[in-house]
Amino acid sequence: MRRIAAGLAVAALAVGFITTGTASADVEAQDAQARIDCGITPTPEEPAARPVPVPKDPRHTKGKVFVHIRTNQGDIPMILDRDKAPCTVHSFVHLAEHRFYDKTECHRLTAYSTLKVLQCGDPTGTGEGGPGYKYKDELPTDLKPAPNDPTGLRRIYPRGTLAMANAGPDTNGSQFFLVQTDSILRPNYTVFGTILPEGLKTLDKIAAGGIAGDNPQDGRPNLKAELKRVTVC
Repeated sequence: MRRIAAGLAVAALAVGFITTGTASADVEAQDAQARIDCGITPTPEEPAARPVPVPKDPRHTKGKVFVHIRTNQGDIPMILDRDKAPCTVHSFVHLAEHRFYDKTECHRLTAYSTLKVLQCGDPTGTGEGGPGYKYKDELPTDLKPAPNDPTGLRRIYPRGTLAMANAGPDTNGSQFFLVQTDSILRPNYTVFGTILPEGLKTLDKIAAGGIAGDNPQDGRPNLKAELKRVTVC
């Protein structure tokens, strides 16, 4: 009798394990369905400039996110917009929460008549570094056409725009740019947030310092611009 009872107990436990495993698989399947497809793809040919896990696709795709960047030149508070770019906001928040951006230097400042931006987000400070993954574009559709553009393709990225840098279609990583003055670009760069007035003052200060090197229109800022801490609030 003990052997039979023991056998029944083992069988019951086995059924319990099977049931639990099925429930777990169902939960994982439902979780996957709740996430949107961002096309997040590891890039082993371009490993992460700093150790950071590859994120899962996001569940949260609506609403605003407040981010505070403390730099050596002043603060840059920003509002990120999930409604416009849920995948981009998700990735930026992921990197910020893993301290990927902390103690990194903005490596590029431009001063062209049609392009005035500060580019940041590469821990190597060279413009070549990234997070070890890429994801798809979420390109803007509401930017105003650039005046006097014979092609009709270029758009105005307004002052205060926060957008992603890239190396071609669907190659977003960690690098982003902050628009200091209305700039003219093809709409090939994902817009995912807005720089608040205090941040624009800091951006103006960095831009007023000029550009180091032989090219007065494109290069490293004369005033070192270091992101000391990026905090998601």
